[in-house]
Order: sequence, then C-alpha cells, then structure tokens
Amino acid sequence: MPVRIRHASVLTATLPLFALCGGGALAQTQVVKPSVAQYWMDIATVSMAGMDDMPAMGGGSSFGATKGMSPGRWLDIAVATQRKPEGAQAIQAIPPAQSMGGSLTLLPVEASASQPATGAKETYDVPEAPKGRILLYWGCGDTIRAGQPRVLDYSTAGAEQYAKFMTGRGARQRGASATPGNATWPNTTHRQSVPKNASLVGKHAVVGEGLPGSLRFEISAAQDIMPPLALAASGGGSNATTVRWNAIGNARAYFLNAMGGSGQDMVVWSSSEVPEPGWGLMDYVGNTHLDRWLAEKVLLGASQTQCAIPAGIFARADGAMVQGIAYGQDLHLVHPSRPTDRRVAWEPEWSAQIRVKSQSMLPLDQGGEATKMEPQKPMMPAIPGLPNIGGALKGLFGR
Repeated sequence: MPVRIRHASVLTATLPLFALCGGGALAQTQVVKPSVAQYWMDIATVSMAGMDDMPAMGGGSSFGATKGMSPGRWLDIAVATQRKPEGAQAIQAIPPAQSMGGSLTLLPVEASASQPATGAKETYDVPEAPKGRILLYWGCGDTIRAGQPRVLDYSTAGAEQYAKFMTGRGARQRGASATPGNATWPNTTHRQSVPKNASLVGKHAVVGEGLPGSLRFEISAAQDIMPPLALAASGGGSNATTVRWNAIGNARAYFLNAMGGSGQDMVVWSSSEVPEPGWGLMDYVGNTHLDRWLAEKVLLGASQTQCAIPAGIFARADGAMVQGIAYGQDLHLVHPSRPTDRRVAWEPEWSAQIRVKSQSMLPLDQGGEATKMEPQKPMMPAIPGLPNIGGALKGLFGR
C-alpha cells in the first residue's frame, strides 16, 4: 500500500536523510573525456547558370573548395588525433560507388612559416569615406511589404549602427580545416576531382598512426553528395521576379538572397519572412540551427520550390545576382556511445562530423533572365573601424 506524507514537517525531516543516503548517487556527475580522434567531412555541390564544372587545377581540387563558389562537386576531409598532435598520415578506405579508387590519402598540414617578424608593425590603407546606402528587403511575394526597405546611409551611420545593421544569423561550426595537427584530403600530393556520378553511400574506414582501429562508419543517402541546385528566373524589371529551383531529395531547407548595385547604393533581398540579410547563411548550417530557423521562418521548407522577389527591388539595379542554398542534414557520430550509468566515465575513441550542402548562383538582368557570368566588382565599401567586413561581401563567389 502506497505511503502518503500528510505533514510538511515529516517531509522536512526526511530530506536530510535522503541526501545522506541516496542523494549523492542522483547528483553523480559523469566524467566525459574528449575524443582521442576527431574526423570531419564537408561535402558541397556548386553550380552556376551558364557555367560548367571547373576543371581540375594542377591535377586535382584544392583543399577548402567546399567553402568557395567554384562549380563542381567538392570534398574536404580532415582528421586529428591526440596520440600524434603534430598530425598523422592516414588512409581512408572508400566505397566503390565513390568512383575515386579504393582509398584517399590524408597528409599532415605543415605549420606556416609566414609569420610577421617580432616587433613588426602592420600598416593599413585608410579608406575613403564611403558613400551611398544599403537597402535591405526581405520576404517572398509579388509586392514590397510595409516597413521596407531598411536603409543604412554610409555617410551618417557610425560603426556601431553599421555593425548592428549588418548583423545576421550564422552558425559558426568547425568543419574540415587545413590547420596544423590535422591530416587532410585533398592535399598537395593527393588530390583529384569528384566525379559527377560519385556517391559516398557505403562504408568508410580511416587508418593511420595514432588513430583508433575502430574509426569506421557508414554514410547513408541522407548525407550523400547533393544534386546541383538549378535556379531559374522569370519576370523582373517592374514586375516580380519568380525564382524556381528543383526539389532535392536530401535537402532539409532552402534559402535565397540577392544583391545588386544601383548607382552608389547596394540593394539586398532575402527570402526570409523576418528581417535577415543572409550574409552568414550561405554556408553549412547544423541541424539544431536548421530546426530553429525553420520555426522562425528564416529558411524555406524542404517542399518549397519557388519564391518571388517583389517587384521593383532591382528594377534600377546595374546588375543583380541571386544566390541559393539547399541545406543537407548533418551527421554526428561518437564511438563508443555514452554509458547510461553516470558512474562510468565516457571515453570516446573517436567522433565524426559530416556536413553537406548544395549552392547555386544566378545573375539576373532587368528582365529576370539569366545573363552571362562576368566578374563582379566590389559592392561593399571599406568602412573605417570595421576591417574586413567589406571583404566578406564584396566577392560574390564566396572566397
């Protein structure tokens, strides 16, 4: 028969005894140690209207290509181990469907010797006072919504106001990087293009000095190389520009933004339902952020395949470019899994992170049709007191 406590005084007297007898077990903090080895794989598909995949440079692709905007299918891999902090050469066995041979060779990254001499002073060119404005629009639809655009005038905005205006969402997440201590592919010795028919689906295993023998995993279709995101547009000028794209099966969300220059003004639009320039969204986004930003209607759902840029936004622009991204689903693995008994320390042998995306760019003329790809001049001026912000935007090719 259940025992019911009828008086608070009895409960009060019982709590100290509970803390002495059993409370310590419930308050047990599990010891969690860092993974012996860490592995990263970044997978990107990049396309541009009117441009084919970039030919392999120097016999293969360059590391870090998944961060740029060169057309093609790109793969960056990195691995590190505590047992050999200077970096360990590794071999990754890959599935036959990848069509890149039986394995890939990862080589340690050498520390760069190009450091400023001790006591050397860096010098900077003082930029001219910027002129013009930034006009920010957002939301899919035929007409511009009330309260838009938000306007930033370069000539009157201070550094704080400028930084606040430019702030947008972004997910800083560590991925494959060519930093000392990591072994990477591609590298100066081993690199090759990822074939159009390549698939990463299947079993992968990584071996090397200092790496746990258990570093093996399987990639499913959810993290496979994504198809190209094919953007197309119609309308434009004084009418709305309808941007359409193909549905990608393993995409969880989409996002569009567009930029154009009109005289000294920079015009920016994004597909978000709330004010969002989108500077930081043209990159990998983790699952947690995807869920949050889908709920906030910053991103477009996986079933959406078109969005209209409201009429007139780029009607007077000298040129405009729309960018699109399809976000894949991240895969995070840890081996062995966390013990359910909190008294047992968790000592992972390895952890792995796999990220996937597909990006595209479409230049627009005033009629909304695709135009021939031409090198883009900088649209964003340098702002005194805010170094390198302009550099993040002036290159529409992501690098």
